[in-house]
Amino acid sequence: MIDTHCHIDFEDFDSDREDVIKRAKDKLDHVIVSGYSNDSNMKVLQLSKDYEGFIYPTFGFHPVSSQNATEDEIKIAHENIAKYLDEIVAIGEVGMDYFYVTDKALRERQQEIFTGFLKLANEYKAPIVMHVRDCEKKAVNIIAEYEDIPYFVFHCYGGSLKTAKRIMNMGNAYMSFSTMLCYSQQHQDLIKKIDLDYILTETDSPYLAMTKEDRNEPANVVNAVYKIAEIKGIDVETVDEVTTTNARKIFKI
Repeated sequence: MIDTHCHIDFEDFDSDREDVIKRAKDKLDHVIVSGYSNDSNMKVLQLSKDYEGFIYPTFGFHPVSSQNATEDEIKIAHENIAKYLDEIVAIGEVGMDYFYVTDKALRERQQEIFTGFLKLANEYKAPIVMHVRDCEKKAVNIIAEYEDIPYFVFHCYGGSLKTAKRIMNMGNAYMSFSTMLCYSQQHQDLIKKIDLDYILTETDSPYLAMTKEDRNEPANVVNAVYKIAEIKGIDVETVDEVTTTNARKIFKI
């Protein structure tokens, strides 16, 4: 099993990061740690060096942070992606967030920055991991023109079934489902109708824990795999094999 999206570089893990990674190693094949900002990108890169062959990094800039970033900060993010292209497995997380951000000007700024990262992924033929909360349909329309991006990942997908069907029809786009599956009826309803061939698993640690008081961690991705199997009425081994194969193909690990 693979946790395709987490943030164990966060300070939430400063006191016991080594133990968290050990628990992940006991249950998982690999963990992908997603960069959130320029500082975060450097931290996830170092983690991938410290735990080579187990942790893999992606470089991104979260939309809620990027909307307030300076042009220089965005430029640095682009430059670091180019500089470390051979060491990262994807660009992301990048995108747009219409849940937290309702201001029209800020949404336009998010889209402008997102488009810049899409152009970069297109130029370098790199996979892209997208945070497109409450704007999944808009994202599908935007990404359609970038034909040289090999794979699109809709991180923590929570859009409509209609949009999910459009994503599956693209052929090179995937939806990642987190431990939210264990308690979110919306996500459980989606999983029933989405083909396993287009599904990835993640935790988004430290977020999306089983209870609000808990801190999530990569080893918990096992819970998502078991829940998919339960909902779809298939064996855990099949879910494990297919979702792991999907992740290996996209991220080349």
